[in-house]
Amino acid sequence: MIKRIVLFFAVAIVLFLVTYFSHQYILSANKTVLSFSLSSVYLFHVIAASLIYVIIEFVAEKLPTQAGYAYLASIFLKMGFFVLIFNTDLFGNEALTKPERISLVIPLFVFLITEAIAVSKLLNSK
Repeated sequence: MIKRIVLFFAVAIVLFLVTYFSHQYILSANKTVLSFSLSSVYLFHVIAASLIYVIIEFVAEKLPTQAGYAYLASIFLKMGFFVLIFNTDLFGNEALTKPERISLVIPLFVFLITEAIAVSKLLNSK
C-alpha cells in the first residue's frame, strides 16, 4: 500500500512539473496573460488527486466493495472545492477568454485521467 501511494505521488509530481512548465511555456510563447494563477490551479489538482488516491487506498483496504462509491463521491467533492476556492476567478465580472477556459480544463483532465487510471488499477487488484 505504501509503495503504491509513494509511486502515485512521484507520478503526480512528475506530471505536474512536465505539464505545468510546458503549459506555461506555450502561454508565454503566445504572449497570453491569464486572470488567475496557473500554478495554484495545478497545485490544487495535484494535492486533490493525491488526497483522493490516499483516501481510496484506505477505503479499498477496509471496505473494498465501497471503494468505487468513495471515488465517485470524492470526485464530486473535488469539483465542489475547486469552485469554492476559485470562485472569484471562475465567476468574476468578466467572462473568461478561450485560453483561460482551456487553461482551467487542461489540468483538470490531466489529473482526473491520472487518478482514474491509478484507482482503476487499485480496484482491479483488489
